[in-house]
Amino acid sequence: MSGIYIHIPFCKQACHYCDFHFSTSMGKKEAMVAALRKELVMRKDEFKEEMVETIYFGGGTPSVLETIEIQSIIDEVYKNYKVTDNPEITLEANPDDLSTEKIRALSESPINRLSIGIQSFFESDLKLMNRAHNAFEAENCIREATTYFDNISIDLIYGVPDMTSERWSENIQKALSFGIPHISSYALTVEPQTALASFIKKGLIKNVDDEVAQAHFHILSETLEAAGFESYEISNFGKPGYFSRNNTAYWQQKKYIGIGPSAHSYDGVRRGWNINNNPKYLKAIEQGELPMETEVLSVTDTYNEYVMTGLRTIWGVSLSKIKSDFGNFFYDYALMQAEKHLQDHFLYIDGDTLLTTQKGRFLADGLASDLFMVNLE
Repeated sequence: MSGIYIHIPFCKQACHYCDFHFSTSMGKKEAMVAALRKELVMRKDEFKEEMVETIYFGGGTPSVLETIEIQSIIDEVYKNYKVTDNPEITLEANPDDLSTEKIRALSESPINRLSIGIQSFFESDLKLMNRAHNAFEAENCIREATTYFDNISIDLIYGVPDMTSERWSENIQKALSFGIPHISSYALTVEPQTALASFIKKGLIKNVDDEVAQAHFHILSETLEAAGFESYEISNFGKPGYFSRNNTAYWQQKKYIGIGPSAHSYDGVRRGWNINNNPKYLKAIEQGELPMETEVLSVTDTYNEYVMTGLRTIWGVSLSKIKSDFGNFFYDYALMQAEKHLQDHFLYIDGDTLLTTQKGRFLADGLASDLFMVNLE
């Protein structure tokens, strides 16, 4: 099974922490929708042997599209690709776009999963992040969405400057009060060239504190697991039957096509990425050209990605897979590099599988980097 990711490169305004590709100018929205549909047609042969199990609208802010525009893109997928009988079709959405009328219209479309960018239920946090919605809209849109959708995920951000553990706990409890089955939650990170980085440098906003973020992560894990959620990936918590099929496919190295400016693709051997410039993307597609660069992954690259994705999930890293796919040298190296972390109880081995402990889960990316093979090829 494979997936299609569709990048909608528009936002009403720029969040202070965001470094994703988007434009706040909607002038080319209609042309972009046409280009996305054309790219889908241009690339259909890449997936002629694949069944599409997931379609994911990410961004940017996909909910700025009209429902009829979303429908036209989905129609293009069905015309040109083989789609499974029950695909997961996710739309990322912001609360300020989700009026009752918009939610109802989306529920009548093929969209069957909403991923809502709440980030916080507190006005002060939303203002610090420069979110386009307010606290009232955050609550109201979930209340309305649960009337029409069963499969809903919300995003929450922790480690925000001046966010106490008590306020973070209130955020989690507020989310749980709506009975939603999935929560994605991330530590606030300071990316270069963002407004947040500039404000911190000027002393206008406090810097993020890794110790606070780690404390918030443990509160999150303990609270959600007690409420019946499973942490199937570091940042993703789902109730049984509600794990994101799209995200799970990424972590399990399944194939996917990325449509739109800045979107990435993976076919098991190569990675590709489209140009992250809207005018250049539109011009190339209009001329019948794919504005994409590609690279063939080396054995080392493939091993490192497997370790990185595996340690972030409940499925862990299969040691026998390392041996069979990469050879004894990689197998011995992985065990040697893991030894210190096994002794420190950040990692453990269950049968054939290398996993993070509860203590090591927040540190998974750092632990994985210690297992990376470097400069072999």
